[in-house]
Amino acid sequence: MEYSPILHSLHVVPSSHVKNKLFVFCIMLSLWVYMIYCCVGYCSTVPNLTYRSVNRHDNDAEVDNQESSLGASRDLLNNENDLDSRGDEWDEIRGEAKALDDNAMSGFLNESESKKLPQAIIIGVKKGGTRALLEFLRLHPDIRAVGAEPHFFDRNYDKGLEWYRELMPKSSAGQLTMEKTPSYYVTKEVPARIYTMYKDTKLIVVVRNPVTRAISDYTQTRSKKPDIPSFETLTFKNISAGLIDTTWSAVQIGMYAKHLERWLQFFPMEQLLFVSGERLISDPAGEMARVQDFLGLRRVVTEKHFHFNPAKGFPCLKRPEGNSKPHCLGKTKGRTHPNIDPEVVQRLRDFYKPFNSKFYQMTGQDFGWD
Repeated sequence: MEYSPILHSLHVVPSSHVKNKLFVFCIMLSLWVYMIYCCVGYCSTVPNLTYRSVNRHDNDAEVDNQESSLGASRDLLNNENDLDSRGDEWDEIRGEAKALDDNAMSGFLNESESKKLPQAIIIGVKKGGTRALLEFLRLHPDIRAVGAEPHFFDRNYDKGLEWYRELMPKSSAGQLTMEKTPSYYVTKEVPARIYTMYKDTKLIVVVRNPVTRAISDYTQTRSKKPDIPSFETLTFKNISAGLIDTTWSAVQIGMYAKHLERWLQFFPMEQLLFVSGERLISDPAGEMARVQDFLGLRRVVTEKHFHFNPAKGFPCLKRPEGNSKPHCLGKTKGRTHPNIDPEVVQRLRDFYKPFNSKFYQMTGQDFGWD
């Protein structure tokens, strides 16, 4: 049979044309799947969004610069939830979307994504800077973290581990799943419960000067309940005798050494990292280096991710590869502290001094609060 160039061209051209069409179709299909993945992945990071208006989650603490006069200091990284700060929730959600942008493509290419129980937890403390730390960590492509506070080990433990797992975002084999609930550190039952879930869980505690922390705690409460007694009245059992009321949570939380003793009954010190709330403001890149090393991660989040905002008094986040506007932590972050009697502040300092000394000894770190 003779070879015909005409017949050959008739076979080749249509075949090549079909291949081109199939190639374009595959690209379009991939883009559509990627867009669907982004939508599904985004929803998984905000599991409580449907009921936030009814059951608002507690935001956690962001840290303030320590001024020489505590009465005039500012709560720079306020991380407790404000019932009247709906705008902050959407700032937080936008932050989640930005974190997803960095991680979405790698997740799309990895078909083994699933919801996992957290391998690391930010367990405290309230008004210490946990919201700031979480947002900083979520810049890392190897971290997937739920934005809302699950409060599983202190309030929802009876709902079971599967309920807890469903709150977590999907992650791949190479990613670390995290959550943060600041009240865990001071809740007696929590250490045993986390140990039961996974005895090798890595635990992170953000701490700050306990006096400043107590004033910040009170400031937030007063913003919701303006009629509460003065800070001085709540601090003392008997003002004339000068006895500190250690049953008041604002005072009790700052007794860090007492709470740490309970955790060390279940976890070795090597599994706990104590982050300085003050240094999280003054040197966020330095503290983030410590955190990333502790979690066994590459040092991806560095000084290029931070932009100090002098008006707010704390670092904002930025994308190092672009010139977009830095993302700051909510418009209500930065309440002015009330003026506290200097004598009351000094008595609190004296009260906390032995607790601080013991805490420094236990952790091997001098946080410079005294």
